[in-house]
Order: sequence, then structure tokens, then C-alpha cells
Amino acid sequence: MAKGNEFSGRLEWRINVPNGTSKTLVPESGIIQKSCRRLQDVVVGITLGIWSFLHKAWEIGVNEPKKFFHCLKVGMALSLVSLFYYMRPLYDGYGTNAMWAVMTVVVVFEYTVGATLCKCVNRAIATFLAGSLGIGVHWVANQCGEKFEPIVLDFSVFLLAAAATFFRFIPSVKARFDYGLLIFILTFSLVSVSGYRVDKLFEMAHQRLSTIAIGVSICIITSMLLCPVWAGQELYSLINRNLEKLADSLDGCVAEYFTDDDTKEDSSKNLQGYKCVLNSKATEESMANFARWEPAHGRFNFRHPWKQYLKIGSSMRSCAYYIETLNGCISSEIQAPESLKKHFNDVCMRLSSHSSNVLKELGNTMKSMTKSSKTESSVREMNFTVQELQSALKSLPYQLALFTSPALEASNNGKDEAPTEPSKVPLLEILPVTTVASLLIEIAARIEGIVEEVDELANQAEFKPASKKGSKEPAK
Repeated sequence: MAKGNEFSGRLEWRINVPNGTSKTLVPESGIIQKSCRRLQDVVVGITLGIWSFLHKAWEIGVNEPKKFFHCLKVGMALSLVSLFYYMRPLYDGYGTNAMWAVMTVVVVFEYTVGATLCKCVNRAIATFLAGSLGIGVHWVANQCGEKFEPIVLDFSVFLLAAAATFFRFIPSVKARFDYGLLIFILTFSLVSVSGYRVDKLFEMAHQRLSTIAIGVSICIITSMLLCPVWAGQELYSLINRNLEKLADSLDGCVAEYFTDDDTKEDSSKNLQGYKCVLNSKATEESMANFARWEPAHGRFNFRHPWKQYLKIGSSMRSCAYYIETLNGCISSEIQAPESLKKHFNDVCMRLSSHSSNVLKELGNTMKSMTKSSKTESSVREMNFTVQELQSALKSLPYQLALFTSPALEASNNGKDEAPTEPSKVPLLEILPVTTVASLLIEIAARIEGIVEEVDELANQAEFKPASKKGSKEPAK
């Protein structure tokens, strides 16, 4: 039985239980208390979110200080160009068109010098061409009379905008001049349309072109003189890192497959490095495109063969696909018996070691920009081990008579008599280890392709021989 009584303005309920005791039911919290708790949870969640964001931002600034300095450079460039608005003499010379200089800095200042130069050159040339054509079309339209002037202007906008848009679909043009074509369409449309109502069209076009030139100059000077980030150097470092990750992934996958469980943890630390190689195609193409706009810097000449880095990256991805397949064999549900694995353990581990040594030697070649004398010997050792592995695969049918599958071995142990003929390993237990061996042979072939591309880079970039003294230290 439940009882209710009023005490101190609060309703209290008691329940009598069979053993003679009673329990007091705590009343539910009111709406105000619930709202306060929810508000408190929201405030705590927002505070934790802000703290997490600031912590990540701090980590980015510490781990990649170049990005932090880039933010400072953008702020400095905008502060300099804003003086055309703040200082009266400069403002009187350009008027409201000074805002075009500010807009130019905002849209063309990029992280790397090459990207900034690409956008600056595209914007300057496109603005000049579009402004000149706009003035010319405006003059032609004036000669056609007041009645046909808007028709000529409108048709010119249609024709040139359609042609420029079509050129943007051409891959070679899109890769280098897509931004310039976009600015050409924008500028020509603005000059043509505004020229119909503006009397001093030439003066307006001159002011806009000069303000854009000012913004472009500030961006180039700031980007190149204050802690420059070169796209070519970034591409060069990316290829070197990917070579190291590819070598570590190959060693990790083979060690993961052939070693026992006690030693697998150490071998699988860099197991997933090949994924960085597979995901770097877009970054490599972008950096190579921007690097071609950059002047000579560091150890890179003006006509450094940046396209060859793309070929090296493509060969590395071809190798990484096989390493990815090899990694899939590790987690396969069907595994070969340990006795069969031991038959290939030694030769596969040696082939993995020699293959990774070739990749590391190629990385040293690129870092030092010198032709290594150890690469050829490393490749010979790798090819010799490939022949050993092929011989082991050819002798596999004879060796299978010596192996016993776990199922057949268990069945034989239950019998008193010895088997009259050698037991055979099922085909499903043979396939995993033969697949791993075949993949290692294919990986070695792909590594030879990387060697050829690096040798081609060494010839085009005129790497110095390793024996030559006085070679410079690798660029950092």
C-alpha cells in the first residue's frame, strides 16, 4: 500500500513492504533541474570539442611548422596590400579598384612557391588578354552603332566564354591553365558587360590590371623570400619517403607470414606503409605540375625532369598493388601447413631482404643524387634469389611426398599399421604458400622497373657518380 503526505511543501511517497519496512520513493527531478543538467552537458561537450580542436591545431603547428609560417606569410601579404586602401595617396591613385589587389592575394597565394607562381602567371596573363580583347570588342561594337552594340557584345561573350570553357576540358590545358581560363572568362565578361555602361573603359581596365599586378608581385615576393616551400622539394621528399615505406612494408608482410606469433609484433609495425604509396598519385601529379613553374632552387635546375618522378611513382604503385595482395594472404582463412612454410621460409625471407635492400639503395641514390655502385650488385643478388625460389617451386611436386597434412597425420596416428604409400598434402593447403612465392617473384620484377626509372632520372638529371668526391649533401 502506498501512502502520500504533504511535508514541507513537498509530496513524499512511501511503500510498505511485507517484512514491515517501508521505502521512500525519491521524486523525479523537475523540468528546471533537467534543463540545467542538459545545459551543463552541452557546455561540457562544447568545451571538450574546443579543447580537442586546439590540441590538434597545436600538434599540426609543432609537427609541420611550414604550415604555421605559411599562415603568417598570407597575413603579411594581405596587410601589405591593404595599405592601398588605408593610405590616402595610394587610394587616390586607384580608388575602389584597389580592392582587386586584395582579392588577388586571397585567391592566388598558395602553400608552395610553384602553386603560387602558377596562379599568379595564369591570372596576370588571363587578365591582360581578356582586358585587351574586351576593349577591342567594345571598340568594334561602338562602330556598329547604338542599335547593334549590345548584340555584338553579347555574342562576343557567348563565343569566347564557350570556347574557353571547351579548352578547360582538354587534359593538357586543364592541368596547367585551368585557373587562367577561368579568370579569362570572368575578366572578359566583366569588361564587356560593364563597358556598355561605363564611359572610361580604358582607364578602368588599366586600373584593374595594375592592381592585379601589384597583388601578384606581393604574393611572389612574399612566397619566395620568406621561408619558401618548394613544390619540387616536396615531391622529391615524398618519393623518398614512399621508397622507404615500400621497403618496410615488404619486409613486414613477409615476416608476418613466415615468422611465428611471438615475433610478429615487431615485424608488423610498418606493415601498412604501402597504402601511402597507393594514395599518393594525385599529390604527386599536383606537385610535379607546380614544380615546373618554379625557378632553379637548391640542387634542382630550372629544367629538372619532374615528369620522371611521376614515372617512378607509377612504378612504385605497381609494386605496392602486389604488396597489398601479399598482405591479403596473411589474413587468409586457408593457411599452408607449417612444414610446407618452412620449405620456403629461408628463400622467401632472403628474397624479401634483397628486394627491400634494392629499394633502400634507390632511396639513398635519390637522397644523395649520386649514382650508387651498390644498386647493380643488390639487383643481381635479388635476381639470383628469384631463381632459387623458382627452383624451389619447380621441385615442389617431389617435395610434397615428404610432407604430411595435419588431417592425414592425425588419421594415421590412430592406426597401428604404417601407411603403405606417402601421404599427400591437399591442394588447398599448397595454394597459399605458392601464391606468396609467386607474388614475391612478381614484386621483384616490379622493383626492377623502379630501378630502370630511377636510372633514367639519374641520367636526365645528371647525377654524379658515387666515386666522385666533393658531392654535396642531399637537399633537406
